Amino acid sequence: MTDALDAGGLHLSPAVGYTALLLVALSTVLIGIYGLRISRTTGDFYVASRTVRPWWNASAIGGEYLSAASFLGVAGLILISGVDALWFPIGYTAGYLMLLLFVAAPLRRSGAYTIPDFAQARLDSLLVRRVTSMLVVVVGWLYIVPQLHGAALTVQITTGLPSWVGPLAVVVVVCLSVVTGGMRSITFVQAFQYWLKLTALAVPAAFILFRLGADGASITAGGSAFTTDLNTTAHASLYGTISLVIALLFGTLGLPHVLVRFYTNPDGASARRTTVLVLGLLSVFYLFPTVYGILGRIHTPELAAGGAADATVLLLPGRIFDGATGDLLSALVTAGAFAAFLSTTSGLVVSLAGVISQEFFQGSVTGFRRAALLSTIVPLVIALLTDTLALAGSVGSVFAFTASTICPLLLLGIWWRGLTDAGAIAGMLVGAILCGGAIAVTAALGPDGGWVWLGQPALWTVPAAFLTMVLVSRATAGRRPATASRVLARLHTPEPR
Repeated sequence: MTDALDAGGLHLSPAVGYTALLLVALSTVLIGIYGLRISRTTGDFYVASRTVRPWWNASAIGGEYLSAASFLGVAGLILISGVDALWFPIGYTAGYLMLLLFVAAPLRRSGAYTIPDFAQARLDSLLVRRVTSMLVVVVGWLYIVPQLHGAALTVQITTGLPSWVGPLAVVVVVCLSVVTGGMRSITFVQAFQYWLKLTALAVPAAFILFRLGADGASITAGGSAFTTDLNTTAHASLYGTISLVIALLFGTLGLPHVLVRFYTNPDGASARRTTVLVLGLLSVFYLFPTVYGILGRIHTPELAAGGAADATVLLLPGRIFDGATGDLLSALVTAGAFAAFLSTTSGLVVSLAGVISQEFFQGSVTGFRRAALLSTIVPLVIALLTDTLALAGSVGSVFAFTASTICPLLLLGIWWRGLTDAGAIAGMLVGAILCGGAIAVTAALGPDGGWVWLGQPALWTVPAAFLTMVLVSRATAGRRPATASRVLARLHTPEPR
C-alpha cells in the first residue's frame, strides 16, 4: 500500500483525526463489552439467539451494509462521472427490494445458521456445502479489502500517519468486538454505527447547504454538477450500465454478512418487516453521499484529476468552513467514515467466522473466536500489499462475483424444486471462474487497458451461472434430494402467530 497522497498535501488537522478515530474506536469496544454481558451461548455468538427485533436488526443491517463504498466511494464516483454514478446508490438500495420479494422470509424459515447450512439442508450434499463455504469465504475476504483500503485513506488524510495504520486499527478493533461478544455484541455496535454514519453525513451537509445559501452561492453552478465536464471519464455505455445494475441487484442477494442477519430475526414475518425498514434507512442515507458528490464537483474538482476522488466527503467541510467549525464538521465526517469501515468489516467477520468455525472448529464458541481471528488475517495482508482508491468500483466487482455464484444457489434453491447438487456446484463454479477471471484480467490490465465486458461482467456471467445450474440439474434429475419437498414446504409455510 503506497503513501501517494502524502505528496498532494491532502491532510486535515491531526488533532481532528486522532480525536474522531479514538472516540469511534472506544465507543465500539465499550458497546461490544456491553454485548459480552449477555452473550453466553453458541446461539448468541452465531445468530443472537434469533431474538433481534426488526428495528434493531434494520439499523444493524444498515450499519454493516453501508460500507466504505457507500460512505466515501459514491460521492467520489459522482465527482468523477456525474449522473452516471447515480446507478450505484440506486442499485444498492433496490437490491433490498429483491431481498424482500424473494429471499428474506424463506431464508429465515430455513432454520440454518449460515448459507452453507442452508445449501446442505436444501440439497442434502456435503460437497455443495464445502463449495458454498469456499465461495462465502472468498466473497467475504474480497469485500473486507475495500474497507481496509478506505481506512488507509481516511487515517492517512486525517492524521498523516502511514497508510498501513488504518487497516491495522480496523482489524484490531473489529477482532476485539467480534471475539468478545459475537453476533449479539455486533448487533448493538452496528445499530449504533448506522445512526452515527447518518449523522456524520447529514449534519455537515446541512451546515454546508445553509452556508452556501446564506452566501448566495449557486449550489449546482448552473447545472455543471450533472455533466461530465471534468473530462475524467466518458459516459457509461449502455452495456456497462445494465451490467452494473444486474450486479448490484443480484449481488445483494448473495452477500453473506447481509444474509446472516435474517437468521437473527424471530420469524419470517419479522424478517420481511426488517427488510422494509432497511429500504427506508438506505434511501435516507444515500441522499447525502449524492449531495457531497454534487457539491464536490463544484468545490473540490481537483480531487478527480488527482486520483483522490474518494476523499471528497472527508475534505469538503474543510473547504467550505474555516477554523473550529470546519474542524468539528471534519471530525464528525471522519468519525462516520471510520464507523463505516468498522461496522461492515465486523459484519463480514461475524459471517465468515460462523462459516469457518462450522467447517473447521466444530462450531463451538472457542472455534468461533479462532475463526474470527483467521477471517481478518488474509484480507489484512491483501490490503497491505495492494492499493486502490476506487472504493465503489472495487465493491461493484464483489457484487458481480456474488451475483454470479451465491445468488443463483439461493434463488433456485428457494424457488425451484428441480435444483440438484450437481447443478448447484456446476453453476457456482462456472460463475466463479468466468466472473473471477474477468475481474483478474481487468485488474492486471488496469481500468483503461481492458474491455468493458470484462470490467463489468455481470451481464453475461450471471445468466451463464443460472443457465448452467438449470441445464445440469435437468441432466441430473435423478439426483434431486428426497427431502426437497419437505424443505421447500418449510421455506414457504408462514409460521403460526
